[in-house]
Amino acid sequence: MNIPFLGRRAKPGVPDPAGIADLLAECELLRSLASRESVRLDDSAASLEALDQLVPRWRDDEEVLSWLGNDAGLYLGTVIVRTVPGAAWEIRTDGQPVVRLASGREFDVVDYGHEWAASGVPELSQLYAEVAET
Repeated sequence: MNIPFLGRRAKPGVPDPAGIADLLAECELLRSLASRESVRLDDSAASLEALDQLVPRWRDDEEVLSWLGNDAGLYLGTVIVRTVPGAAWEIRTDGQPVVRLASGREFDVVDYGHEWAASGVPELSQLYAEVAET
């Protein structure tokens, strides 16, 4: 997922971590889908569990599936960054947003989001639990 506009709020060469986090947290399609299903996305681990329980009606639409996979990964990353001490967004040189823990361990949350959207495995709440343990 290449996001070339991420530096728009920052001075050239100096990333704006808060601005990047806000942009990555938008997840419009996922938030819309969750709202229609009465799931409140409040950046908590419980909201990830609720997403895991949704009936995956989106799997028949390839375009929605891809977009939802991005959103699910970005939302997972948002929950991690906002609740796991020392976790932060990092944009790799290829433009892919990843979450880096204080330990240095890196998670390609967008890749996990695509897997979840396509098959439901691994569950978002399970991934969060694994990250929160470390």
